[in-house]
Amino acid sequence: MAHRRTDLAQSCNFVARDNCWKKYIESELEAARRWSHKWGFLKTPLEELIEDEKKENTKPKIQLPEHLQVRPVTPVEKYIKVIPSPPVPKTTQGFIGWRAAVPGLELEHDFQIQSCKGTFFKDLKWPCEPSD
Repeated sequence: MAHRRTDLAQSCNFVARDNCWKKYIESELEAARRWSHKWGFLKTPLEELIEDEKKENTKPKIQLPEHLQVRPVTPVEKYIKVIPSPPVPKTTQGFIGWRAAVPGLELEHDFQIQSCKGTFFKDLKWPCEPSD
């Protein structure tokens, strides 16, 4: 019976419910007023943002001295020579190291170990170039 009485009391307290509703509406209106101050920049059209960037790019260009100018790009083909690969082996055993075995395609070209204190090869009097 006590449980039923509290339900009836809660449902009949119209003044308290009305006050809660008024506070909720006031907080919503206050949030709507503050929104444009905090988040109004999101309403800026994209065209206006792009116009600002275009205006910044219209600065006059200063002619740099010759020693500070960027040189034109040299084509990669001038420095790197690409030799066609040999045919792909038919077995997985032949696939391991198949490019490195061809003399023109070796990975370690003119391989030498450099050290500031001298090389280990000199101490042991070994040849500088690797042996197969």
